[in-house]
Amino acid sequence: MEVFKFLSRHGTLVLVLIFLAVPAHARTKLVALPDREATSIRFDNPTATLIEEERILTLQEGENMVDFSWRGVQIDPDSIRLSILSHPGKVTLLSVSYPPGEAALVWRIHSEGAWEERVRISYLLLYIDRLITYKGVATRDEKTLDLDAFLVLRNFSGEDFENAEVTLGQGDPFSGKIAHEETRQIHFMSVVGIPIRKTFTWDSVKRPWEPKRQNRDVGIPVHYVIENNSESGLGEAQLWGGKVRVFQDDGHDSTIFLGEDRSELVPVGEPMKIYIGDSRDVSVTQHKTRDVKINRRPSRYKTVLYDTDEMISTKVENFKDETVTVALIQHIPGEWDMVESSMSYERKDSSTLVFSVDVPARGSKELSFRYHRRNIRN
Repeated sequence: MEVFKFLSRHGTLVLVLIFLAVPAHARTKLVALPDREATSIRFDNPTATLIEEERILTLQEGENMVDFSWRGVQIDPDSIRLSILSHPGKVTLLSVSYPPGEAALVWRIHSEGAWEERVRISYLLLYIDRLITYKGVATRDEKTLDLDAFLVLRNFSGEDFENAEVTLGQGDPFSGKIAHEETRQIHFMSVVGIPIRKTFTWDSVKRPWEPKRQNRDVGIPVHYVIENNSESGLGEAQLWGGKVRVFQDDGHDSTIFLGEDRSELVPVGEPMKIYIGDSRDVSVTQHKTRDVKINRRPSRYKTVLYDTDEMISTKVENFKDETVTVALIQHIPGEWDMVESSMSYERKDSSTLVFSVDVPARGSKELSFRYHRRNIRN
């Protein structure tokens, strides 16, 4: 019987070929060093890194023992898989055993012949990960955005990869040496002229209702919105979540820094919202102008349930020299019915409404809506 041994030693996986004249359970710690035939590092999943490597095993006819162990690296043992590539119908993985107290496992393999067998070993390796960063440069008129994406690869796994193919899950793979304790930044996407929608967002539970009474300067959050679709020059794949830094052309062959945000994963067809700061050129003032109890349901001694008749009035002022679109996010808790509204709205969920208000340059718009809240406990 032959025993093959894989060992992770200071970031290098090596193969051991040992001829034994003793039973298979007597595993001898000897080392020989073959090279990897191919290595792939896959970042398809944002929270785990999959390593795939191909090796050549010289199998004898009958049963062969392959010992895979590691030190100096952190491998998830449950994730280790062995795939037979050269003779998948004639080479069979019979069993896997885990020696107690060791970072190791043993594959028992049956081969119908004596030959060299290409196999693929895959596993999840810890402490090697990636970050995605974006750099966007908006035109001076804020109509379009040039967007570049970068992969920041960080390898603190304890493993050296001499010539690995790195796959992000989108775009073309790239190859190169990745050493332990190395951090690399790799440019993988560039799109020019992405149309921008500039939005102003006011949330009634996050922003003050009467900004003039505040002892501080209150701004309205501003976002650039781009669409992950073919019309924008994107849409071929999802946009990974990551840090987004946005600059603007200042008209003098240079740029100014607008702000930075962190984007979540953006599927194809969905928008990416990039926060670029707060604007003091737009003001929102809101009041509750009506709040009356109606439909009281009394018990013998006191009111148990009642409804309310409530009305909200909102004024949006625009001090800019151009029309702006302000998203007013309103919240009505519990059960409710809309009685009347001066503008249409989108209902995001059971308690959240969004009014999209176009406010002319140097002008204002007023919104009012009235609703009944139901079954309020006293």
